[in-house]
Amino acid sequence: MRCNTILAAALVLLTAGGAFAQEWATKMFKERSHDFGTVARGAKSEFRFELTNLYKEDIHISSVRTSCGCTTPTIEKETLKTWEKGAIVAHFNTKSFTGQKNATVTVTIDKPYYAEVQLQVQGFIRSDIVFDPGEVNFGEIDPEKPMQQLVKVTFAGRSDWEIVDVRSANAKFEVELSDAERNGGQVNYNMLVRLLPGSPAGYLRDQLTIVTNDSSSKNIPLTVEGNVSSLLTLSPSSLFLGVLEPGQKVTKQLVVRSKKPFKVMDVKCGDDCFQFTNSDQSKTLHIIPITYTAGDAPGEVSQEIQIVTDVATASCQATATIKATSAE
Repeated sequence: MRCNTILAAALVLLTAGGAFAQEWATKMFKERSHDFGTVARGAKSEFRFELTNLYKEDIHISSVRTSCGCTTPTIEKETLKTWEKGAIVAHFNTKSFTGQKNATVTVTIDKPYYAEVQLQVQGFIRSDIVFDPGEVNFGEIDPEKPMQQLVKVTFAGRSDWEIVDVRSANAKFEVELSDAERNGGQVNYNMLVRLLPGSPAGYLRDQLTIVTNDSSSKNIPLTVEGNVSSLLTLSPSSLFLGVLEPGQKVTKQLVVRSKKPFKVMDVKCGDDCFQFTNSDQSKTLHIIPITYTAGDAPGEVSQEIQIVTDVATASCQATATIKATSAE
């Protein structure tokens, strides 16, 4: 019902013409402006302008353009189906530009209707502070092992410049600063950034805040990224049970793996039509048969299945289509 209501409103706006006709596209964006604040030269600075397709028709983003070379936009996913999410990624070019920079990113949508949405980006790139490298990128992260990376921080301007603190909301970060090397008006620090074991699986994108003794612009952000591997792998990640008659039974298998032996403690699902068989043995690979009995109501079925083990929990989405009977 919600989808139909929004789509009807979009059609009215289209017939109105002018700026009002763009509102249906604007509504898809979570935010339409971002201030990077003050950033160091060479620092990685990106922002994802998220959008969600609120309509029945597929949305197609045909292009993006920018008013300033200080910002490079990219399309994360060109075609979005109903309720599917995507993003326009704005990359602030801190290696090539300095000073206050502003840009307008124009997103062009050509399907199901033509529209343009403008996104605003701004920030101040300092020329006197340089990070090398411009981000902390741990790459692929083993959740059971510590990771570390060295970042060189260089300041040019005055010899009494100091880093007084490094802050983060992530308790898994540790930072070790060397004593500053001072040479004339240049100050150099070696900053060792550690990621402690125990981070949750998935993409890690966080930030360190470098606090200095500047009278203005005291805080300088530093991006931290990486991909934390899961202790478990579950395949398939999406389980299609088939197109079934009411009452029909089907059995499929889920395969759960880990680098070290583990036990399957429980298999959870909110639908009584699912039955599971699992072993209480400790091993590196478990094959879990799943039996599904189709209900009487025709339509689409979608249920999350959780595999609870003694090392972690993994989940997948099980889907099926139940046919309508001839009487219906």
